[in-house]
Parts: sequence; C-alpha cells; structure tokens
Amino acid sequence: MEYVPTSSLTLQHPKITSLKNNFNSSSINPSSSSSSSSYSLTRICVKPSQSNNKNKFTIKCRNSEYFQKQQQRYTKPSEETFSSQALGAATRVFVGHSIYKGKAALTVEPISPEFLPLESGAYKLSKEGFVLLQFAPSVGVRQYDWNRKQVFSLSVTEIAALMNLGLKDSCEFFHDPFKGKSEEGKVRKVLKVEPLPDGSGHFFNLNVQNKLLNVDENIYIPVTKAELTVLNSAFSYILPYLLGWHTFVNSVKPSDTSRVNNNTNMRSGAETADLEWSK
Repeated sequence: MEYVPTSSLTLQHPKITSLKNNFNSSSINPSSSSSSSSYSLTRICVKPSQSNNKNKFTIKCRNSEYFQKQQQRYTKPSEETFSSQALGAATRVFVGHSIYKGKAALTVEPISPEFLPLESGAYKLSKEGFVLLQFAPSVGVRQYDWNRKQVFSLSVTEIAALMNLGLKDSCEFFHDPFKGKSEEGKVRKVLKVEPLPDGSGHFFNLNVQNKLLNVDENIYIPVTKAELTVLNSAFSYILPYLLGWHTFVNSVKPSDTSRVNNNTNMRSGAETADLEWSK
C-alpha cells in the first residue's frame, strides 16, 4: 500500500475501524492540551504484517517527501545565482543607453577613469572618466548606419552643464582632438544642445569637420524631456565613478587609523588637511 496523506487516510483492514477513529480524535492532535506527547505525522503507511496472521498489521510513519523537497528548494543555493563581486572580478561589463529617432540614433556610454601605479604600491588617478556620445545617421525605417557614426566625449564638467539645462536653456561644446599638436585645427567638433520650439525637449546637433578624412557630417536628434531626465539621472549616478572616488571609498578600512604618506616627494591632501585643522 502506498503512503497517503493523513487527511485522506483509509484503513482497508476490517478489524481496525476503531484505530481510524483514534487517528481522527484529539488524543494525537498536537494542539490538544490533553495529549501526553506530540506527534508529527505527515504520511502514514498501513500494511499487513508479513506473518501468517492476517489480523496483525504494522504502522510506519515518515516525514513527507513533499516537504523535504520544499525544504531543499529553499535551502539549497541556486546554481544560476552569482555575486556581483565575482562578476566584476571576472568580466568586463559594457553598459549604455540608446535613443532612436527617425533621422538618427544616439547612444550614451560611460568610460571608466584611468589610474597610475605609484612606487609606494598605491594608485593615483591619471585620467578622469567621461561619457561617450555616438551619433549614427538614419538610412531607412529603424535602420542606422553605424559605420558613419560620429563620436563626442563629454567631460564631467560638460556633463554637469547638460544636467543644469532649463527648458529654454542651450549650451555649446567645442572639441579639437589634436589641440596642441601639429594637426591642430584639422578636426573640429561642435555639439549644440538647443531647446525645441514647442518646449518638449532639446535638439542635440553634432557637426564634425574632418579635413584629414574629407568628412563634413551634421547629425541631429530630438531628445524629449523624459529622455533627458533619464540621461540626467544616469549622469548623476555615474559622476563620482568617473572621478574615481569609488576606488577611494573601497580602499578605506576601519584599521586605517593613521594617514602616513610613504611617498616623500609628494605631500598628500590628507596631510595638508591635517595641517589646516591643527591651526
């Protein structure tokens, strides 16, 4: 006979009807105050004894396999789960946000800062991160030519200028990638952000003149207030990381009770602050 739940217990032996009544009585109910002992019967097996006496029977109880599986389900860690720390240590992660319109597409991607190792074993920020804007012209319905894309890098200060734009405000950024070099003036990039006539957002207009490649490209895309709000929220979150400040926070430990600079050729900002507050 298979195991059956207590609630649907059926005793097939004709001599054990009274036993069935006992199982249903409060004498074995865990909540009964008159019970002398506590029971946890989730499944009950009643089967005849192997002896020749058919009137004899045995009762075997065991925990429900269903509840055992449920317990394993909640206690056993999933093989598909992984920590973000392990992910960051093993894999580079690329993220971005895209806006698609009829004339062009715009993709926004954060680029991490760079650090320089020092002789003391510490690291120093050598280059701030930035946000890379990629403009691709449209060549059809929901089709864009990314081979003709033009890029523009926003510094942290330029990002802040975009975040502070009002509905009727505009701004303009000029970049020369070869400034201070022999090719200065041969590549000219101008990004203009101007309000839309109906006040629903801003135009992002990128003009690139590259005399080295004989390119004169002008790409513009309207960005609504909602889309600009999404960008501003992402900018606000990523700014401290572009400055590299997260690395400083991660390096601070409770055991760091002293600020000792092992590099004798450079005075740290912490020491300078200590001198100021000691006056």
